[in-house]
Amino acid sequence: MSNKMMALNDFYNLHKSLNKDEVVLDVRRPDEFNAGHIENARNIPVDQVAGFVDDLRKYSTIYIHCKRGGRAKTAFEILSNAGLSNLVCINDAGMDQWVESGYPVI
Repeated sequence: MSNKMMALNDFYNLHKSLNKDEVVLDVRRPDEFNAGHIENARNIPVDQVAGFVDDLRKYSTIYIHCKRGGRAKTAFEILSNAGLSNLVCINDAGMDQWVESGYPVI
C-alpha cells in the first residue's frame, strides 16, 4: 500500500469495518483525546510520533487524524519521511467535524 489522503466522510464509512491490524492514530494532545475520541483510536501526540515508527510498522494501515487536519498532515509527513508506506491521512477535517456530524465519540 502507498500513502494517501482520505476525506473524513469516506473514513467514517470505512472505520466501522477496520481489521485488527489497522489503527486509527489520533495525533492530538492527551487532554484533547481524553475529552472525546473515535472508538479504538490510539493517541500519540504529533510531537511524539517519530519515536513510534518501529511500533507503527506492525499495522497494515494507519489512519491519521487530529482536530482539524493540520497536525494529521504533519504526522503524515514525519512518518512518511521515516519510511512508512501504510499511512492514510484524514486531511480535510478532524474531530471537530466528526462531532458536528454526530458521529460516535468515546
